[in-house]
Amino acid sequence: MSSTPYYRKGSPVTVRLNGVIGWLARHGVSLAGAAEMSVRGRKSGQMQRIPVNPHVHGDGQYLVSARGHSQWVRNMRAAGGGELRVGRKVRAFTAVELPDEHKLPILRTYLEKWGWEVNQYFQGVTAKSSDEEIMASAADHPVFRIEVRS
Repeated sequence: MSSTPYYRKGSPVTVRLNGVIGWLARHGVSLAGAAEMSVRGRKSGQMQRIPVNPHVHGDGQYLVSARGHSQWVRNMRAAGGGELRVGRKVRAFTAVELPDEHKLPILRTYLEKWGWEVNQYFQGVTAKSSDEEIMASAADHPVFRIEVRS
């Protein structure tokens, strides 16, 4: 078993599509609830932007990294928060990473809503997978509970 954290780099088409989705969110068009997230880079100190799918579950809002331990995840761990933007509406938030044992209901409902877009990154795990299968993939998909500051 590899000690390297799971990460799936996007294809050139996916990277281009993400750029378009981010641009649309920045200009006020949210596709299926997408937003543009900005988080301070842990090395550069500059704000890094990426489109995300904020996920509501119960009374909480979450960010799930479908691709694994990406740069935005590493930056979020260092920064502890960021901003979500759709057009002129910018919402600052703080973020706390969930331990694996708390991810099951969030990952299942995330896959129910966003599976059409992200199933390829979950290595065969879908919303219909067993609890055990979803939990086996939990360590590969960081989840942050976010609290929007008013």
